[in-house]
Amino acid sequence: AKKMICDGGKYSRKYFNVTTKSRSKGLRAGALGVHSPCSMGSPHQHESKHVNRISHFPHAIGQVNSMYLQRRKFSTIARRQPPLSYVPRASDTLNDLDTSLPNKDLSMALVKPEDMPEGEFANYFCTYGYLYHQKEMLEDRKRMQAYYDSIFLNKAQFHDKVVLDVGTGSGILAIWAAQAGARKVYAVEATHMAVHAKKLIEANGVGDRVEVLQGYMEKLELPEKVDIIISEWMGYFLLRESMLDSVLYARDKWLKPGGALYPSHCRMFVGAIRSNNGNKKYLDYQDAQGGWRNFCKDTTQGYGVDLSCLTEEYFKEQGQYYLQTSQWCDVHPNQVLAATVIKELDLSTLTVQDIKVLKENFVLKLDCPADPNTNEVKIDGLCGWFDVHFRGSAQNPAATDVELTTAPDAHGATHWGQQCFYLQPPSVVCSGDSLKGSMYMERNKENHRLMDVQFSFSHMRVQDGTEYASPPRVCRYHIE
Repeated sequence: AKKMICDGGKYSRKYFNVTTKSRSKGLRAGALGVHSPCSMGSPHQHESKHVNRISHFPHAIGQVNSMYLQRRKFSTIARRQPPLSYVPRASDTLNDLDTSLPNKDLSMALVKPEDMPEGEFANYFCTYGYLYHQKEMLEDRKRMQAYYDSIFLNKAQFHDKVVLDVGTGSGILAIWAAQAGARKVYAVEATHMAVHAKKLIEANGVGDRVEVLQGYMEKLELPEKVDIIISEWMGYFLLRESMLDSVLYARDKWLKPGGALYPSHCRMFVGAIRSNNGNKKYLDYQDAQGGWRNFCKDTTQGYGVDLSCLTEEYFKEQGQYYLQTSQWCDVHPNQVLAATVIKELDLSTLTVQDIKVLKENFVLKLDCPADPNTNEVKIDGLCGWFDVHFRGSAQNPAATDVELTTAPDAHGATHWGQQCFYLQPPSVVCSGDSLKGSMYMERNKENHRLMDVQFSFSHMRVQDGTEYASPPRVCRYHIE
């Protein structure tokens, strides 16, 4: 049980919770903290279950572990992830692999490339190999409808064409492309999900035109160039996961001149929001500090070891988690004080170098209702989301431009939700002021699929014809 708490908690944060798009379900970012109508269960239910399991531990251990499990919101993956009993290595042969698992197709065994870190392989590619995770994405109706419409409202663009599906997952996009009339579809999938995709494709009667290729896009060879590349590559705040790299590689190597990308264009948005969740996270951080102090006291009294010399390091670690890590949220439109497009991407010309580091300026005009007594507006955080468009290419444009947006929606969020960057303390401005600043986003140096973000901004106010600026405020976050 103690190993589950230590190891499970670590991997849920550093690996499982940070490398896939599976969300922690439950809370809107709303002022009342009410559950989203589309949520699939309260995270507090899961917390209670874990806390009860350790209630019999000695007080010194139970105190810190109970606090740890109450405050950590295990991701969907961490709560439900089946154990990885074996992770193949590049040196393995097919004869070395365990053949006792049901439905295991040894012609599609996933082998780790020598140049890929163990953590990325085991906790990114292997995680996407589970059906429960694919099911969560397939349940996202906005996602499904947008991709369905982009294909079937543009059947003429797909008819008799060769299509490449990068990261096919369950194979749903490849199936739709074939149903829309594609002559040939190459469905590329790195994980063991390729086995399920192959089965699903054959069961839906398009196995004669859809070929499943298991492997990494950058290491595969196709027998021909393609007319269309389709992919659902987007991560939190668009770029987390860095899967777009593989799509751009495929574009450069396999797309015919004038070929089309689906989606073809993207936009990133930043907004200022009101929310009580930031204050809650700060209270959680204070609770973590109190729990550590009690833990040190109990350990000293019970076991004769004083851990207080590690207090500074522990508080720093907890501060990074609670105060400097963005949070998946289902933001209601009424919480948005102001928003603007911060970046536009055209996938036909975009390069990997263009997205490794983003430096973008923004201005948010806060023409929103203020407190009637003080005329003040409280900004509890910044928020990021994106949309994508399916426009084809200049030479082969789509007949119908379809949009998939992850913007705040009163009917509930997509599985991407929005990423909230809470301010502690909140910024207080007056109605009519502006928030003028910049966003710097780069890939995490330890895990290139994660993002580090820095916001720098000032409050701008015009008074008697003169513009005044507050001292700049700098806030840093991790998108895990």
